[in-house]
Amino acid sequence: MRVAVGQMNAGDDDVDANVATAVRLLDEAAAGGADLVAIPELWPFYGARGVAATLAGPVPGSLTEPLADAARRHGMWVLGGSIYERADGRIFNTSPLFDREGELVATYRKIHLFDVELEGQPPIRESDLFSAGDAMVTHDTDLGRLGLSICYDLRFPELYRGLVAAGAELLSVPSAFTAVTGAAHWEVLLRARAIEDQCVVLAPAQWGPWGPPEDGRRTYGHAMVVDPWGSILVEAPGEGDGVWFAEVDRDRIRDVRRSLPALAHRRLGTVC
Repeated sequence: MRVAVGQMNAGDDDVDANVATAVRLLDEAAAGGADLVAIPELWPFYGARGVAATLAGPVPGSLTEPLADAARRHGMWVLGGSIYERADGRIFNTSPLFDREGELVATYRKIHLFDVELEGQPPIRESDLFSAGDAMVTHDTDLGRLGLSICYDLRFPELYRGLVAAGAELLSVPSAFTAVTGAAHWEVLLRARAIEDQCVVLAPAQWGPWGPPEDGRRTYGHAMVVDPWGSILVEAPGEGDGVWFAEVDRDRIRDVRRSLPALAHRRLGTVC
């Protein structure tokens, strides 16, 4: 089956334009024959907390309807990157999954929040806006069981081992990695998660500038798909909107797990 990962820049505060770009990417994925498409983290807008907070609403809601509509129109699975969800008086960074009929079948709230000070940049504190989720999420698709995660989660291998223990064969990592950390760690971490958990990893990404120009902030791009042997099936460039395609064979996942049965050799418990 065919998967697609999207890449876009949502650093502009024109939310309508960002929504239009996301829908265009979904349409391009469908035109390319994708069975499942994934778009980046916080695709409606990636910037000032004040603007972001105004976008937060219920899920399902206005931000998810374009995703549901695309899934329904094209008869494909849509992993809607992540959006701003407001629930119980809090805001979450939430990844929604839609089936081929456009039904919302799973939501995952980002567990690990990125609070950091990088040299030469103002501090980034996701916890100033978001509350952390507390639940691992998997869901069955035509391509295999999908384990959901978001961006900074990638640095916490115990999450992915838990997803595999719950049956995941594919892992989604919609992201907005910084240019600094992305250049050093993005590919390495994605390939590591694929290899150690013997899964296909789908990693859509944001690229380019965001926030006030004087802050000099950029996201890394390089959306990619990695197979369970750690091979990069497709990689986007560091800049530019678009979708990139890869063929995913569920038998390949099973073959890797049979030929190198590391998952069956675990000794420290079902989630280790």
